[in-house]
Amino acid sequence: MPRIHEPSLPPPPAEQLRVGECLVDIPLREIRAPGARRPRRITPKSMGVLLVLVEHADRVVSRDALLTEVWPDTLPTDDVVTQAITQLRKAFDEDRGNPRYIETIAKNGYRLLAEVEWLPPESAPSHSHEPADDVELSAAPAPVDEHLEPVPLPSSAWPRGTWRSIVGVIALVIGLVGGLVWWSLARQPQSPAAAPAVDPARATSAPRPYRLITSMPGFELAPTLSPDAAMVAYVAIPEGQRGTAILVQTTDQTPPRQLTQPNGQAEDSAPAWSPDGRSIAFLRLEPGVSCRVLVIAANGGAEREVGGCDSRNPPTFDWTGDGRGLIFGSMWTPQGIVGMRVLDLASGEWRAVPYEPGAGNLDLSPRFSPDGRWLVFVRNSPQGDFWRLPAEGGKAERLSHLSADVRGWDWLPDSRNILFGRMIDGDTRMFRLDLDTGQARDLGIESAQAPAVAAARPAAAFVQRKPYFGLFRVVLGDTSQGAVHVVDPLFPSSARDILPTIAPDAHQIVFVSDRSGSTHLWWADMDQPDSLRMLQGVQPGTRYAPSWSGDSTRVTVVGPDAEGRNVVHEIVPASGRVTRLPVPLQDPIQAVQLPDPHRLLVLAGTGDGRLSLNLFDRRLRPWRRLAQLADVSEVRVDGARNRLLFTRQTEAGLWQSDLDLTPASVRRIDDGEPVADRYRLWDVATETGELRYLDQQPTCLSLLRRIASPDLPPSVLCLDQSRRSAINGFSLSPRGDAVYLALAKWDGADIGYMDLPEEPKTFVPGWLN
Repeated sequence: MPRIHEPSLPPPPAEQLRVGECLVDIPLREIRAPGARRPRRITPKSMGVLLVLVEHADRVVSRDALLTEVWPDTLPTDDVVTQAITQLRKAFDEDRGNPRYIETIAKNGYRLLAEVEWLPPESAPSHSHEPADDVELSAAPAPVDEHLEPVPLPSSAWPRGTWRSIVGVIALVIGLVGGLVWWSLARQPQSPAAAPAVDPARATSAPRPYRLITSMPGFELAPTLSPDAAMVAYVAIPEGQRGTAILVQTTDQTPPRQLTQPNGQAEDSAPAWSPDGRSIAFLRLEPGVSCRVLVIAANGGAEREVGGCDSRNPPTFDWTGDGRGLIFGSMWTPQGIVGMRVLDLASGEWRAVPYEPGAGNLDLSPRFSPDGRWLVFVRNSPQGDFWRLPAEGGKAERLSHLSADVRGWDWLPDSRNILFGRMIDGDTRMFRLDLDTGQARDLGIESAQAPAVAAARPAAAFVQRKPYFGLFRVVLGDTSQGAVHVVDPLFPSSARDILPTIAPDAHQIVFVSDRSGSTHLWWADMDQPDSLRMLQGVQPGTRYAPSWSGDSTRVTVVGPDAEGRNVVHEIVPASGRVTRLPVPLQDPIQAVQLPDPHRLLVLAGTGDGRLSLNLFDRRLRPWRRLAQLADVSEVRVDGARNRLLFTRQTEAGLWQSDLDLTPASVRRIDDGEPVADRYRLWDVATETGELRYLDQQPTCLSLLRRIASPDLPPSVLCLDQSRRSAINGFSLSPRGDAVYLALAKWDGADIGYMDLPEEPKTFVPGWLN
C-alpha cells in the first residue's frame, strides 16, 4: 500500500530556514528570493526534495536517493525529480547556466551549493500578509492555496545522525529539558554556541497531538462533543443493524451505547449537542419518504420531533447560543430555497435571520460564535468560503477566499479562530483559520475532517478517514431480472484509483491514480492489459472526470499547474502529447468535449463560490465565448439525443439544454435525482442515451438506477452490497451495457480527540503562527 505519513512524525528543527539569500517557510511551502515582490509557493514533493538536499548540504544526492526519500514505497517516474528541481530553481530565482543554489551532477544527482541556516522562532522574520505568487491580490484576507498540505519530510528505514536525529533532538529539548534550560540560562547567561550538545542517539520523537477514541469496524462519523468534552456522540451502524444510528460514549474510548432507534429503512445522522449538555438534536432520513428533525435527551429516552425537512436535500443546522432553538442553513421548501432560519423549539415557529442571502447563494453550516457576537456560515460549497454577519442579523461579510470543498467546521473557544476540514487532491485535511488575518494553517493530521469543538473546554473531536479505491467493470446482464456480473478488478494496485472514463470506441480508458506516488492520469487499451501507462506532463484534479473527444483520440482534463492554478490540458494518448489550452477563465474545474471539435464546454467558478457553464469557440484567439449558463455543478453530453445534461448547485434534479446552451431549451427532466450531495454520480450512454444514477441504501451500498427515462421501464441493480463507490463519478459504456466505477477496497473512519492548547508550550502541528 502507499506509504501514509504518520501524524507522529517529528517536526523539523524550525518552521523557517535560510538557504543562501532566500527565506524558506516550511509549513506554507513558500520561498522568498531577494528582490522578489512575493514569495513563491512550491509543491509538497518539491519541499520534500529541498529538505533532503538540506540534510545533505554540499554533498551529492543521487536521483535514486531522492526517489527513496520523497516517494517511498512507490514506483514514480524519473521526471518527478526533474520537475521538483525545476520548480525549486525557479523559486530560488536561479540563473540558467550559473547555478548558485542547486548544481546538477551529470549521471549522478544534485548538490545544494548554498549555505543553510535554521531560524529559531524568535529570530525568524514575521510573516508579511502578502500572498504568494499563486494567490490573487485582493483587499480581502489572503486566500489559502488549494493544495496546501503537510510537507513530506524525508524518511529512512535506518536511524542515522542526520535529519531525523536532529528533529528528535529538538523534540527532546523542547519536551523534556526546556524548563531546565530556561532555569540554567537565568542563573548563568551563555551564548547559544556554548550550549551543550545532545547525543543524537538519545533523541525521541514528539507524540502526535491526538488519539483515536473509536476503533470499531466500519464507520464512525459526524462527532459532536458535550460541553465539558467528557462525552462524544457520533453516527455509526450498530452491530447487527443495516442503518445508521446515534451512539454515545466517553472520550476515553469506552464501549459506546446506542442512543437512537431508527426503524425500517430510516437512518439517523448529523447529531448536535446542546449548549447545556442535556439534549442532542439529529436528523432522521428515510430515502425518498421523509426527513425529520428530532431531539433526544443525551442520556436517552423518548425522541421528540421538532421540524421537517426535504429528504433529497438534508439541511445543515446547529443550536442557538441560548439552547432554545436551532439555526438552519439554506433549505429547500415548496416555495423554493430560503436563507438561514431559526426554529424555536418551544413554539415550533420558524424565524428568518434578518440578512440578504442574495440570489443563487446557498448558505450552509451556520454556527453562532461562543461569545454570541457573530454568525458564521459556508457559502456555496463545494466552491465554498466562510462568511459572517452579526448575531442579530445584518450585512454578510466574506472572511476567506478559499473556493474550497469544506468538510465540516467549528468555532474555537476564543471566537477568533475556527477549525475546518477541506478536501484537497482527493484527501481531506484539517486547518485552523484566523478570522482576523484570514490565514489558514494545516494542523498536520492525516485524512482529518468534520471537527467538533467542546463549548466549555478547549478540546476537539474529528473524523479520520482513509479510503482506498480500486477500479471495477460491471457487465450488466438482463436488467429486467436485475442480473449483473462483476468481473475482476481492472489494473489492480494498492493505490487510490478513481474516475474511470471509457472512450466512445469502448476500447480505451483513462483514470486518475496515485500509484506512481503522486496523482497522475493513466491510460490503457482494454483489449491489451499490458498497455497500461501513465500520461506524463499533467496533474489531473480529482473532482471531475476527464472528457474524451468524439473520435476517441483526445482527452481533456483540468488540474493544477506548477503555481497551483487550475488549467485545462488536452492530451493525445497515442503520442503522449500534452497541450495547455488557452481557456480565458480564472478557475476552470471541468472541461467537456462536444461533437463539434471546434467547441469546448468549460465549467468554472465565478469568484463568489458560484459556478457557470461556458461554451467556447476554439478557432479564434483569444477564444470566443458563445454562451453561458449559471448555476451548473456538473455537465455531460448526450450524443444519442444531441443535448447537454447537467445538475445545479442549488437544487436536486437533472436538467437538459441543446448543444448551443440556448436559454429557451433549458428544462428540468428529473425533479428528484441526483440529490445535492451526489451530483456527480450519474452518467449517460453516448450511443443509446440511457441515464443511470448511482445511489446508496442500507441494503445496497452501490445501487444503480435508471433515471429521467419515462419511456423505459424502471431498472434497479445492486452492483455491490457492501462496498461504497467513490463519490466523484463513474462511467457508462457507449451502449450502456457496462459500468466502470471505483469501489472501496478498504474504507473506514474513526473518531479522533485532541486537547487544544490555548498557548501551546510544545509543538502542535499548525498551531504556531
